[in-house]
Amino acid sequence: MEFRSLGRTGVQVSLLALGTGSFGTMTSEETARQIMQTALNAGINYFDTGDSYAAGESERIIGRFLKDSGQREQVFLTTKVFYPTGDGPNDQGLSRYHIMRACEDSLRRLQTDHIDLYITHRSANLVIPIDETLGALTDLIRQGKVGYIGCSTHPAWQVMEALMASEMKGYARYIAESPPYNLLDRRIENELVPLCQKYGLAILPWSPMAMGMLAGRYPVDGSFPRGSRAAADPQGIYAQRINQKGLQVGARVPDIAAQYGLTPGQLALLWVKDQPGITAPLIGPRNIEQLNEMLAVADMSADDDLRAAFDKLNPPGMAVSNFHNTSGWMKATVPED
Repeated sequence: MEFRSLGRTGVQVSLLALGTGSFGTMTSEETARQIMQTALNAGINYFDTGDSYAAGESERIIGRFLKDSGQREQVFLTTKVFYPTGDGPNDQGLSRYHIMRACEDSLRRLQTDHIDLYITHRSANLVIPIDETLGALTDLIRQGKVGYIGCSTHPAWQVMEALMASEMKGYARYIAESPPYNLLDRRIENELVPLCQKYGLAILPWSPMAMGMLAGRYPVDGSFPRGSRAAADPQGIYAQRINQKGLQVGARVPDIAAQYGLTPGQLALLWVKDQPGITAPLIGPRNIEQLNEMLAVADMSADDDLRAAFDKLNPPGMAVSNFHNTSGWMKATVPED
C-alpha cells in the first residue's frame, strides 16, 4: 500500500480511505468488523465516518471494533459534524454550541479520547460566521480532543475564506477538503482542485464510482436495483443523482475497462485515485467481496490513455450527473438526457 502526505501536514495516509457510511444500515456489524480488519491488513490506515451515519451507529461500530481489537493507534480516524443528530433546533449545524457537544458525543461513541481529523460535513457559512466555527474547532485542538480539521463539499471561495481567517486571526487551519468527485461530476476541477493544490490541502473525494453508476450497478433504463440507496428512497437525494445522461456515460466504461482487464468500478476508482491533487478517495464497500475488488486498484497506476478516454466521455470540469445536490450552493444544472 502506498502512502501519501495529508496536505501539508506530516501525516501519511493510505491512498485508499475506508468510508463507513453503510455501517449499521446496509452493512451489519459482523461484516463491518471483517471489512475493517481486512482493510487494516491490506495497509489502509484511514477510516472515515460521520456522526449522522446510521444515527451514530457507524461511529459506535468503529469504536467497539477498535477497542476490542486494540488497534486504535493503527488508524487515522476521521468523523464529521453538521447534519442533525437529534430533533432539537441546536442539534445540527456549525455553531460553537453544536460543535462542542457533537465532538463529545462522537468521542463517546468512538470510545477514544481524540479525533484525528474533524470535518465540517457541509457548509453553514451563510448562516454561521466562519469565526464562530473555526474558533470552536481551534479550542477542540487546544484541548487535545481533535488533531486536525477539514471540510467537506464546500465551495472554493468558502475554503479560501476559512484559510484567510485562520491566517489573520490565528485559528486552526483546514488541512483537507472532501468533495464529491467522479467521472460523471468533475466540477471541482474548475476551482477547488487548483485551490487545494496551491494552498496544500489534501483532497479526499467521496463517491469515486458515482454511487455504482460507473460500476455497472444501475441499468441504462434508469431503474433502481434492489438493495441500492436509490431504491430505498426513490425520491431522495441519492435517487436524484441517477439520470439518463450519467447512465449513458457509465454504460461506455465497461468497454474501456475490458481493455485494462479491470471491472468498470475498478477503472473508475483508479482514475480518481491518480487524478491531479487527489490524496485518497473514500471507498465504501458493503461486503468483503467489494472491498477486495477495490483493494486491487491500490497497486495500479492510471496512464495517459485512460485519462484521454475518460476525457472523451466527460471533458474536464464538466458534469453529466449532479453529485453536488446536497451542497446547497452548486447552482449549475446538468443534462437530464
